[in-house]
Amino acid sequence: MTSRATFAAAMAATLVLGTPLAAQATPWTAVSVWATTADQNKLLTPLPGAVFGRGTPSGPTITIDETKRYQSMTGFGASFTDSSAWLVANSPQRDAIMTKLFDPRRGIGLDFLRQPIGASDFSRSLFSYDNGSADPTLSRFSVAHDQDYILPVLRQALRLNPQTTVMATPWSAPDWMKTSGSMIGGSVRTDDQTLRAYADYLVKFVQAYGKAGVPVSLLSPQNEPEYSPADYPGATMTAADQARFIGDYLGPALRSAGLRTGILAYDHNWDDTTYPSTVLADAKAAQYTAGVAWHCYGGNPDAQSTVHDAFPRKDAYFTECSGSQSANHANTFADSLDWQTEHLIIGGTRNWAKSVVTWNVALDPSGGPTMHCTTCTGAVTVDNTTGSATYNAEYYVLGQASKFVKPGAVRIDSNTFGPGNVEDVAFRNPDGSTALVVLNADATNARTFNVSAHGRSFSYALPAKAVATFTWR
Repeated sequence: MTSRATFAAAMAATLVLGTPLAAQATPWTAVSVWATTADQNKLLTPLPGAVFGRGTPSGPTITIDETKRYQSMTGFGASFTDSSAWLVANSPQRDAIMTKLFDPRRGIGLDFLRQPIGASDFSRSLFSYDNGSADPTLSRFSVAHDQDYILPVLRQALRLNPQTTVMATPWSAPDWMKTSGSMIGGSVRTDDQTLRAYADYLVKFVQAYGKAGVPVSLLSPQNEPEYSPADYPGATMTAADQARFIGDYLGPALRSAGLRTGILAYDHNWDDTTYPSTVLADAKAAQYTAGVAWHCYGGNPDAQSTVHDAFPRKDAYFTECSGSQSANHANTFADSLDWQTEHLIIGGTRNWAKSVVTWNVALDPSGGPTMHCTTCTGAVTVDNTTGSATYNAEYYVLGQASKFVKPGAVRIDSNTFGPGNVEDVAFRNPDGSTALVVLNADATNARTFNVSAHGRSFSYALPAKAVATFTWR
């Protein structure tokens, strides 16, 4: 707790980041503040706090209303792709990297992992768990490929943060199940034997990972089903075909195996609400579908609310967004910090997302190993030639939330001032603490605002493109 002497000293300070602007009469509750700035001068840095006090605030005010509650949070995280896992597992800084990523006390406490089922575009080789000639009984099925470095880093993450949720997603079915005869291109064949085998394949994966100490809580049938890449694993799957696969094959197979793994539909961009709505409108598929997974590469996060409003009993999860050195919103640390905080942490959760998940946990300085994107960025850049590890904007974007918003936290009501201004989102944690994430999205000017809750308030200032998390009990 901040002492009154510390509070008084902060009030006397000049107007800088981390400086409360006006003393309130009768101090009430101390507020801790952690911030990241666009110039990287502050990187999840604890700053002089504030104190709620009496008085009527003047000027822009974020008003917290804990009586209005929305979704409960599952977690924040990224993906241990084959490439990411290999880099981290072989880094001389492995334990330090894992601690900074997953330890809730000594790191940022990431608590959600979305794992590819087989190869993705960030893999060192093309692999599934049953490639080769047709094998409808899955007699060859094995996750042996993952035993060397993927499963070990996943188990380490779970040891560091036992509250971590694991989701799994295939980029492609095994080659013999595909119309292309390859993990690249085509789609899953739609005959009964193939669809039963594919459902059993996914069930076997969940079972194998569970036996290996990595329980899978969520599963989507296909990554980005509306896109068939030409140079890495992928497959198209129509909304009607996905509804049929979930309702007639995958859902019953999971249930028959006694697994409680939830199914998420779609797992693609914000720019199409028709696809997930089609799946959820199918009565047979809907009974097995827990919600919808979303990506950031097209459209806006309000698409999540469009589908949620039509199907309010189904959850929304945000499951993938990669920074890119060539994209307008991610060509610098400052741009990534601003865009991802605005669209993912704030926009995603204000539109019902129970998770915020970026893409690769780690990539090398060349953006690899990769089959496709050479400009993508991970939360950490791992250079095993020099033995170094650099923490990127994604790490701090996630950390401004994951370190303070715990699994089971409930989003509570708060007003925001819109794009290009002060934006925010608030949560009530299971332990009764409140976490408020605030972004000054103004590109050039510092912004001053008030925070009001329970009839008390404090004032604060943030420089351009800075993000701060305020916590209090």
